[in-house]
This record gives sequence, structure tokens and C-alpha cells, in this order.
Amino acid sequence: MVVIGREREQGPTARLGHYRARDGSHGAPVDVDLDRPHAGLIVGKRGSGKTYTLGVLLEELADTDGVSPVVADPMGAFAPLSAADIDATVVDPRVRATALDPSLWCALLGLDPESGAGALVWQAAARRDTLTEMSAWVEDSDADGATRRAASNHLALAASWDVFDSAGLSSERLCGGSVTVLDLSGVDHAPANAVLAAVASTLYDTRVAGETRHLPWLLVDEAHAFTDGVAGRALERLLTRGRHPGVSCWLATQRPSALPPVAVSQADLLLAHRLTSEADVAALTDARPTYLDGGIERRLPAETGAALVVDDVTESVHHVQVRERRTSHGGESPRVSERVRAGHGTTSPHHN
Repeated sequence: MVVIGREREQGPTARLGHYRARDGSHGAPVDVDLDRPHAGLIVGKRGSGKTYTLGVLLEELADTDGVSPVVADPMGAFAPLSAADIDATVVDPRVRATALDPSLWCALLGLDPESGAGALVWQAAARRDTLTEMSAWVEDSDADGATRRAASNHLALAASWDVFDSAGLSSERLCGGSVTVLDLSGVDHAPANAVLAAVASTLYDTRVAGETRHLPWLLVDEAHAFTDGVAGRALERLLTRGRHPGVSCWLATQRPSALPPVAVSQADLLLAHRLTSEADVAALTDARPTYLDGGIERRLPAETGAALVVDDVTESVHHVQVRERRTSHGGESPRVSERVRAGHGTTSPHHN
């Protein structure tokens, strides 16, 4: 057995799959290190297996003591985990207003921090703990009426998202050891970013303060939808500084070219499924090390479920077939033929 992500075989591992021979046959088992924190990147075009691979990691993390996996699920792909025989819970995406840094509120609400309304919202976030208290503080401030109305309207918008709650996700819930699925399906871009920014900050701050013995793993599907929003700063902090306090951060995306360069350069483990976009391949090529002989574009797999694994810890490259999931995969696209069979018992002669 080979363990990617570490030089010596010790501590817990996750069964990723097996080596893929040139003829497609199975080779030796391949595991991923779970003992130390890692910054990981899983990429691949739609349907190539990136979300499936994220689910494989979650299954393994669910069976590992001492870790607290949290997955940001914008597509509802991981809801089946909670119905399986593993310790996983789908939670409402509600967070505490104080989990967001005050400096993020202006960006979240589209306010210029140097404007009157922006400065007022920033001050309210720094001085009050809940959205209701922030709104009351703005109303009681000595700012002029127009400024107060503008700030109040933006805070009312945040309240309408229904993601801020004084009883929102706590560090105890997020770091309790079981898999936490943040169901962000149906949540718009701005509030989804607010939730993820708050969760990422909570995981980091909890470990820095030494308030949990578990090592958090934050896994983010469709990561390109978050790195360009207010969650981007919190994710970047995990990628660049999360390893010291012990927080792992894994991003999965079909568009690596849409990620900031730091997301690629800081990843010590890269799992690349099939990619065909020149821009996406170039994004990986620009940041890959010299030991990847021949360039990444010549190594990318063509088969679904196959992955090129670049291990920057041991400076090695592996061709892997990801193992089959034990739980249902919620990332499959629906098919017309399946709906016809479910509704009528059979397909028409025109369905092949």
C-alpha cells in the first residue's frame, strides 16, 4: 500500500483507490494521509468524478477518530450521506453574525467601506453581536437620516437571507467529530458565501484558541463559487495558514482557472480528473513543480474516475483509479429515461 501525502507510514489513512495500470487493471492500493492537515485541490470537468471523489474522502473521514469533517454542499450532492450508515448530519446553513469579521460586512452587502453607510455597518458589526442588535445600533446612531436609512436597508437585506441566527452553528457542533453537511443548495451566492466565511473562520479560530482536540477538515464543492466572494479571504487563510493550527482545506472545482493562484500553489495534494479546457489545464500547469516531468497536460486521465495525483509532500506523481463509493452519490445528473421508467414503468420505443 502507498500512502500519498506523507513520507512515513503512520497514523490514520483514507482508502482513495488503487494504482491504474496502462491496460486499466488494478494495481496496489493507494491511501491518502489523514494524520496531518493538508491543503488539497480536486479538479475535473463536469461528470469526470470530482464530486464523487470528495464523497470518497468524506466516507473515510467519517470512519476516522480525531477529525471533524465539514462539507460545503451547494448542489445537494452529499445529502445521501445522512441517510447512510455513517455519522453524518445535514444542517441548516445558519451562522452567528459575530462569526463574520466586521470588515467583511461591507463587501458582503456591496457597500463602500469609506461611505457613510458602509462605515456605519462596519461599526455596528464591530460593536454588536446579532443582526437585530446591529440594526438597532444603526437606528440609534447620530448619523444623518439618509445614511441611517441606507445602512438599515442593507442590514434588512441580510436579514431577509435567513442565514444569520444567534443560535447558529457553534464551534461545538462543527468540531464534534461527525460529518457536518452544510446544505447550501438553493441559497444564493452572497448568503452562501457568508455562511462559508463564518464556518471557515470558526474552524480556524477554534483551533487557534485550542478549544477542540479534533482536527477540522473543510471540504468545499464548486469552490469557484466561493473564492470570488467574501468566503475567499477565509478560505485563503486556511490554505496558507491552516496547517499550523491543524485545519485541512480541500477545494473541488470544474473550473480551476477561476480559482485564485494561491488555491493551486498552496495545495500539497492535487487530484486531477479529466480536463479539456485550455484555460483550466494552463491554470494547473503554471503552478506545478518541476518534478512533474513532461507537463501535466500529457498526464491527465481520459476515463471517468481516473485521477492524476500530484503529491507535493513526497514530490511524486501517481495514476489512480478512485474506489467505488459505499454510499449513494448525490451528484449524478437526472436522466429523462429514468423519469419515464419511474412514472410509467417503461420507456417509449424512441428511447435507446
